[in-house]
Amino acid sequence: MYFALLCTDKPNSLQLRLDTRPAHVEHLNRLNAEGRLAFAGPFLDGDGKPNGSLVVVKADSFDAARALAEADPFSKAGLFATVDVKPWTWTFNKPEA
Repeated sequence: MYFALLCTDKPNSLQLRLDTRPAHVEHLNRLNAEGRLAFAGPFLDGDGKPNGSLVVVKADSFDAARALAEADPFSKAGLFATVDVKPWTWTFNKPEA
C-alpha cells in the first residue's frame, strides 16, 4: 500500500534543511534501493525555496509508514513542524500500469 508523507518545515529552518540534505538523500536512496520509495520532492515557497516535503512510500501499514517518516534524517534533525501520513492510491500514470 502507498502512503503520502506530507511534511511541513518549521519556520526559518532553511539552513537546517540544507545542512541535513545529504543524509536525507542517502535515506531516500536506500528506500529506493529497497523498493519502498515511489517518489519524493520538496514543496516550494513563493520564492522557490524548499519549505516542506512530499514523500510517497510503499509500506504494509500506517505504523510502518510512520516509522519510515520518523527514520528520515530531516525528521530526526527536527526540521518538520508537522508530518501527516495518509494512505494513498496511485490512480493515473502509475509506472507499473
